[in-house]
Amino acid sequence: MDTCVDFESELFKPFLSEEAQVNPNVYGAELAWWFARELAKLGIETTYPKYEDWGWFIEYFVDDNEYWLCCGNVEDTKNKWRIYLVCKAKGMFGRNKAPVDMAKPLLKAVAKVLGDTEKVTNIGWSKNA
Repeated sequence: MDTCVDFESELFKPFLSEEAQVNPNVYGAELAWWFARELAKLGIETTYPKYEDWGWFIEYFVDDNEYWLCCGNVEDTKNKWRIYLVCKAKGMFGRNKAPVDMAKPLLKAVAKVLGDTEKVTNIGWSKNA
């Protein structure tokens, strides 16, 4: 199943200075916030965006399964973006990862949002980030 999507858009360019970013040249806050809102409009509820040193993510839960929808720029760009799904582990040492099949509604909603947004181009799905 394809769980990673790359695309281009000017919509999510960072508006704060480089010093306000998670790390130099690491963007995605605007993308994550936008996606959380757009997914909510489709009935897919996530958390508010959170960040790591590599970028931003929103969490999605199905029963006791946790998924991260990771949002960030493609390295050294401000208009090429990548969103990918991470199935989080339920146990120690990465065991018992949440099944990707349970995240199908989320992935379908991601595809719909991107496909319905005029200023998003060059959408390409793949299996891995």
